[in-house]
Amino acid sequence: MTVQSMVEFASATDTGVVRKFNEDSIATDSEIGLMVLADGMGGYMAGDVASALAISVVKEELGTALGNLAPVENDTAKRDLPQTLAVKRAAEKANQMILRVARKNSQCEGMGTTLTLALFHEDRISIAHVGDSRLYRLRYDRLEQLTMDHSLLQGQVAAGLIDSGDAKLSHNRNLVTRALGKEEKVEVDVREADVLPGDVYLLCSDGLNDMVEDSDIELALCELKANLPLAANLLVQMANDNGGHDNVSVVLARVQVQLARRGLLESLFGWFRR
Repeated sequence: MTVQSMVEFASATDTGVVRKFNEDSIATDSEIGLMVLADGMGGYMAGDVASALAISVVKEELGTALGNLAPVENDTAKRDLPQTLAVKRAAEKANQMILRVARKNSQCEGMGTTLTLALFHEDRISIAHVGDSRLYRLRYDRLEQLTMDHSLLQGQVAAGLIDSGDAKLSHNRNLVTRALGKEEKVEVDVREADVLPGDVYLLCSDGLNDMVEDSDIELALCELKANLPLAANLLVQMANDNGGHDNVSVVLARVQVQLARRGLLESLFGWFRR
């Protein structure tokens, strides 16, 4: 079964109400089951360069790597899947490319970008994450954040210095503690998760989650999950209606019913447990 028959993608991006340039970059590739988003930073045009480079490198690296995956050993309990190792390496390669371009072009000095990507394969998803762009999952009409923001604010919340309610009003919410293009070696968070029929996955830049409450995102996805293009455009419009203070980008994926047999069984058991 091909990935194309398993997952449907849709996306939307907008400059927003306040900004003059869109430094977000997004992409999907149904042939390999990829969704990826990068939110650039670094001043006039440089952020756009960084995010576009990240997307380009990830697509190229994964296109090559997935055609040459090593076979999975029987004992995989303590090992990442080859696909997960591949998304991690792709993020690291993107970091190296951004640094290389910045060194050669003074106008790009200091540029950087977040990067969050998800790769669907069989009944699993492999996730790589750097920065504060998020990946959410809607399952059984409940929205769950699958990534943790690499931001100063998230660090304060985790340390108990500020509660989540006050965090929404903090002026530090956009200060990231990790990004591509900042250090020679970047720490990439990776994880794997199961995929069930009917799951909807949302990648977004902070231009969405800063402007729209998670509960409203959940409601929109529940109502429009059967029409992903409409859902993507509505989420962008909601962010702009609430102020549109930043570029806003979303990438959506819906897992089709015709997924792996293991996923179908888990889905049925999940409904019985509800």
